[in-house]
Amino acid sequence: MSTTSYIESNRDRFLNELFEILRIPSISADSAFSGDVRKCAEKVAEFLIAAGADNVVLEETAGNPIVYGEKIIDASLPTVLVYGHYDVQPSVPDELWNTPPFEPTIIDNKIYARGACDDKGQFFMHVKAFETMMQTNSLLCNIKFMIEGEEEVGSNNLGTYCKNHKEKLKADVILISDTGIIANDCPSIDVGLRGLSYVEVEVTGPRIDLHSGVYGGAVANPINVLCTMIASMHDENRHITIPEFYDDVEEVSADDRAALGRIPFSLDEYKKHLAIDDVLGEKGYTTIERTGTRPTLDVNGIWGGYIGEGAKTVLPSKAYAKISMRLVPNQSSEKITEIFQKHFEKIAPAGVKVKVTPHHGGEPVLTPTTSNAYKAAALAMTETFGVEPIPTRGGGSIPIVALFEKELQTKTVLMGFGLDSDAIHSPNEHYGIFNYFKGIETIPQFFKHFAALSK
Repeated sequence: MSTTSYIESNRDRFLNELFEILRIPSISADSAFSGDVRKCAEKVAEFLIAAGADNVVLEETAGNPIVYGEKIIDASLPTVLVYGHYDVQPSVPDELWNTPPFEPTIIDNKIYARGACDDKGQFFMHVKAFETMMQTNSLLCNIKFMIEGEEEVGSNNLGTYCKNHKEKLKADVILISDTGIIANDCPSIDVGLRGLSYVEVEVTGPRIDLHSGVYGGAVANPINVLCTMIASMHDENRHITIPEFYDDVEEVSADDRAALGRIPFSLDEYKKHLAIDDVLGEKGYTTIERTGTRPTLDVNGIWGGYIGEGAKTVLPSKAYAKISMRLVPNQSSEKITEIFQKHFEKIAPAGVKVKVTPHHGGEPVLTPTTSNAYKAAALAMTETFGVEPIPTRGGGSIPIVALFEKELQTKTVLMGFGLDSDAIHSPNEHYGIFNYFKGIETIPQFFKHFAALSK
């Protein structure tokens, strides 16, 4: 039986088994769901065993377990290490979901559920593709699985695990499906990812909340001060004003900018989809360049004072914000965090105290388009989509890609199948049934071409 026939004859089961793990609220950010996180890891392990993997174990860490499994068919053949994550973002605010976030629902050929695209639907494609190759006797490479449960909270224990298990995780390439394609009729492969520096800032004025009538205008208001400080970090051209911020930025070549310009993109459709009247970003760059090749600084949350019902005229004691900076090749998350902290402390007026707390970070990466692994992915997508994929740069961050290069000395191929419209991290996250099965269909072709090119 061909892989295509096997997939088609097991189509309903492949969907229903995905639904089983989508129903588990494996939210890593909230300790109240720690039991569900482990339950999900155990379910993933069950599916790996059923698919034919050997040595399947839950590798304990200081946090959530990592699910490991493998199938070594011939030590002389190339080995593919598949990475994914079974943890998901919180579903809140649940009231904004049109269907229950942990009850997968199919609407218009899309699977609606938290984790449907990020990353349960995508990593599970590899489990089902592996089963397909096993059942059709077409597995042409060794395969290892490493499915973790802390990606959405920074993968804090993954580095230690990789350091301690370098031989176990040894592979010729790492294959990840946690990214997307341009469109269902325009496949693409991410060859670059931005890094990340994520911090929380605290501005403190008076020791307690004060009456805004008695003290307003005489004492620094931390919220006002924080807003002014944040606003000062961009100039009129949306250029970041932190000294040294751009020192290490690698400029994109004219050829690469031209290649990005060939990506199908309608600014009018982009604005319509987001319900905005216009875009706003760094002067001199297109929207695609801004989201893939340029560093950014964005406020992800800001709070302080009274936000309850009605009025309470207070001058707050404290104000807070969470700030993320997306980084591009050659920038260091550690260095950017350090210069941000120095700058933030320097621009604070005398009437307040400031504190910067770094959270997690990650390094930007570029992956080669000349490698056998990239060529295999391109050939596989060309075969299943009927058109050659476009190499693109993703605006998001997957810090573990740089981690794998550092600890395992192994390059990564980012062969994802999601869409920008899948609402990951948002209410009503979804994943196309087309995309799910296109991934299951394409992955065996990657193994076939990688094996051939590695000879």
